[in-house]
Amino acid sequence: MNALNRVCDYIHNYFVKEVVKGKFKIQNGDLQVDFLLDSQPYRINGSIFNDGVHSYLDGDLSDEEFEGEVWAMAVPPAVIALSNEIDEWIVKYGDAVNSPYSSESFGGYSYTKASGGSNNSGSVKPSYDWRDVFGASLYPYRKLG
Repeated sequence: MNALNRVCDYIHNYFVKEVVKGKFKIQNGDLQVDFLLDSQPYRINGSIFNDGVHSYLDGDLSDEEFEGEVWAMAVPPAVIALSNEIDEWIVKYGDAVNSPYSSESFGGYSYTKASGGSNNSGSVKPSYDWRDVFGASLYPYRKLG
């Protein structure tokens, strides 16, 4: 669900079906609610340890009680498939993309710096990342504002 969280944040769309506010308990790694279906994606807001997108009954949460929101999500299968592809892409290419060098050489010591420009914080942006590779496929699901 890590990539699904990144994807939803990037496209400004969490495919919210219902927002439930209140006090919640996470026990034995699972959110204790009765309004989600097995494996349904949902988002937690207001937790100390578990904010973000998760899959119901995956058992991957840290136990706690919190007051906040749980967003029941209805994510299209195509978006879930894209998020899985993004996870695979990040595993395969993430280290190379995040490297400050576009090429390296040892022995004679030579390198070429990447030329991706800079982002809003002034730091150098990698020459490309998953957004560049998958952006066009995610575009139809993007919400403005």
